[in-house]
Amino acid sequence: MTMTVHVDIVSAEQEVFSGMAEMVFAPAELGEVGITPRHAPLISKLNPGEVRVKVSEKESQAFYVSGGLLEVQPHLVTILADTAIRAKDIDEAAALQAKAAAEEALNDKSGKIDYATAQAQLAQAMMQLRTIDRLKKRGH
Repeated sequence: MTMTVHVDIVSAEQEVFSGMAEMVFAPAELGEVGITPRHAPLISKLNPGEVRVKVSEKESQAFYVSGGLLEVQPHLVTILADTAIRAKDIDEAAALQAKAAAEEALNDKSGKIDYATAQAQLAQAMMQLRTIDRLKKRGH
């Protein structure tokens, strides 16, 4: 019998995933973590990136998170994300457009832009595109 852990992925707008999983991979602040059932308790900040939920040997679901918090208990994994989107629902064209706009803003030397905001927007667009790329490579 395969052991599972309950996983909740919640954004500021909605619950994105709630269900059982064999394993969860998340972009923790100090690097990617793999969480199995009965994992030791853990709390960590999340970096922007991909969260992968291995539901079964044959099924995995991928999500993009823009950051947030990860809480792990032996039988429960909770991800509280600022933004969480199913990877298959990411709008690639919009992410490419956001990346181009952020790059253009960073190249504006007039001093009329907020560089920290532009850098954050660029990082978010890049991570969304990386998540889409990983999903394509896995054949989903």
